[in-house]
Amino acid sequence: MPARARSSWPRARAPGPPRGGTGPAAAVARPARATPSQIAPASPREIASPGLLPGNRAILRTVRDLVEMAPRATGTPGGRQAAAYVARRFRAAGLSNVHYETARSYRWTPSDWGVSVGGRRFDTRPISHSFIRGADLAGTRTLGRRGVTAPVVDIGAGSVAGRDVRGKIVLFDLKFQMPLAVIAAASEFLYDPDLQLVDPETMLTANPYMTSLKTVMQEAIDGGAVGVVGVLADYFDSNRYHNEYYGSVPMTIPGFWVTKKEGAALRHSLETSSRATIRLTAERAAATGRTVVGFLPGRSRDTILIQSHHDSQGPGAVEDGTGAAEVIALADYYGALARRPGYRKPEKTLMFATFDTHFTGYQQHNAFTRKYVLGTKSGYRLVANAAIEHVGKQAKIAADGGLRVLDQPEPRGIFENLNPLLKARLAGIIVDNDLRGTAMLNATPMQGTVGIPTDANWALLSGVPVASLIAGPIYMYDEADTLDKVDVASLRPVARAYAQLVDAMQPMPSDLIGLTPTPVSTVIRDLWFQFLGP
Repeated sequence: MPARARSSWPRARAPGPPRGGTGPAAAVARPARATPSQIAPASPREIASPGLLPGNRAILRTVRDLVEMAPRATGTPGGRQAAAYVARRFRAAGLSNVHYETARSYRWTPSDWGVSVGGRRFDTRPISHSFIRGADLAGTRTLGRRGVTAPVVDIGAGSVAGRDVRGKIVLFDLKFQMPLAVIAAASEFLYDPDLQLVDPETMLTANPYMTSLKTVMQEAIDGGAVGVVGVLADYFDSNRYHNEYYGSVPMTIPGFWVTKKEGAALRHSLETSSRATIRLTAERAAATGRTVVGFLPGRSRDTILIQSHHDSQGPGAVEDGTGAAEVIALADYYGALARRPGYRKPEKTLMFATFDTHFTGYQQHNAFTRKYVLGTKSGYRLVANAAIEHVGKQAKIAADGGLRVLDQPEPRGIFENLNPLLKARLAGIIVDNDLRGTAMLNATPMQGTVGIPTDANWALLSGVPVASLIAGPIYMYDEADTLDKVDVASLRPVARAYAQLVDAMQPMPSDLIGLTPTPVSTVIRDLWFQFLGP
């Protein structure tokens, strides 16, 4: 890991609201412009101009800055600092109309929790966003100082269905349900010169995004259970797993995580005492989600969005300090390009954004869709979405249950529904930039079915063509997602690849960037629009 270098960019200060108000159009206070020393010398080539693109260490400094603000959860001081920091960086890059898009979301804070059996206390962590009043309700709930004691029903990796769980605690094994082999089935192109994906362990390892939690929690709630305890059966030796908020299943009962080892000890204790005591106090408070937006105007209102998200629940180095840093690096690059003598505006406007509410319900993503896709007054027409998430190292579960980090990139996919010419160009870009372990995944069938497991899913569902890079390292929702997990060697190549892809989109007729939607996907899009409303 390179030695720490002091960033020349302004540090985030305690942020106030954007100057002029808190609404979407409120301008963010302008920092000093970047000095010449902050801009690498121009190259005679245009990527277009590799000398203008920040290097690996410069992008890593941005990730480090964001990690120092962690946790960057929506509605927390760190979340507000991160939004203010991105806004200042956008201004320094020379973007115009830098502002916050806002939406109401919720901050969730647990306290005073525990699980015990027969007087023995176990090492647990609350399941994020559990024990809430409802999807759009705030307030504090508590099981009291003594908690609740109830019988335990152990369903293992099975189902609650057919079991009497009313007034009881459900003990279950959390299963990760999307191994790389499943995602690889959608591959259109794979660049894997090291045969990294030939390893069966790699192909069968599932990422921590798609899990059995929603199903088990819904069944437990419907069955009248008083709580759940989830054993992290497919995880490394940590209970600091921060799941996303599953808005479709408001988790109104308390839940707790235990490691695989602690789960075995808990089950052993239940052999002599079938009852457990659970205790939890959880506060859910309304919070403002702040997505940061900035523009480089083109000659038309047709707009290419370059996107990630800046919020996190833990250190969030890879998820998604790296994604936000890549967006900032591309803003720096295109902003520097625009300051060169003789610069000519591109055909399409470039829009840069780091989203908020990724973990708390995607309220800002939905509000953004209403304004920029459904709405007619934004002044912009989104014609493509280029999203970047998770530039991290691969990790596996070691024989002792710990985390073994490898010195190679986590396998990544680019979900896309581009036209054949752009598909071919993207394949060449992947090879040219030596993005090893990268697959192109056909997102077109997913547009009308399950969607894609990325922050750009809102764009796909609403009919905007996407090229969304994502990886699923097993540590990405954990407090183990620290700076040492960043795949530093890939930072600049990923940024360069996306600059090349965006440049390839510029001369393309806007209506031809993506594949023509199928009738089914068009119906899904229309239903999505109706769900979001005016």
